[in-house]
Amino acid sequence: MKELLYLKDDQLKDLIEKLFVGYREVFSDSKKTLDKYSIGLAHNKVILLLSMYEGISISELLKKLKVTKQSLNRVLKDLINLNIIEFKKDEQDTRIKHIFLNEKGKRIFNEIFQTQKKEFTMLCLIQILRRY
Repeated sequence: MKELLYLKDDQLKDLIEKLFVGYREVFSDSKKTLDKYSIGLAHNKVILLLSMYEGISISELLKKLKVTKQSLNRVLKDLINLNIIEFKKDEQDTRIKHIFLNEKGKRIFNEIFQTQKKEFTMLCLIQILRRY
């Protein structure tokens, strides 16, 4: 992080542009997969976090996403209707629900992730090749 303090404005602008382009490119191809399942970027974020934090509680998921309960509930209802997630009550405190991707959810995540990984790898290779 300290290195960023020494960047000039033009270098920061260049970095911000690369982030915008990278974000657009990484998510453009995966958008086709999301459209195939009638889900959007909000659903994708939840699916990603569920794949990373298996059995996360709803309150922890809210903290990570920094969204309202209403926004999260809308996304969760869509994922329930698509039969992508399942809930399990906590063994010690039954008020707490843990969320898991089921097998279908894991397949969808892997499909999205493989597309994003391919795009990200290509962007990295392009940047490396531009240096030479």
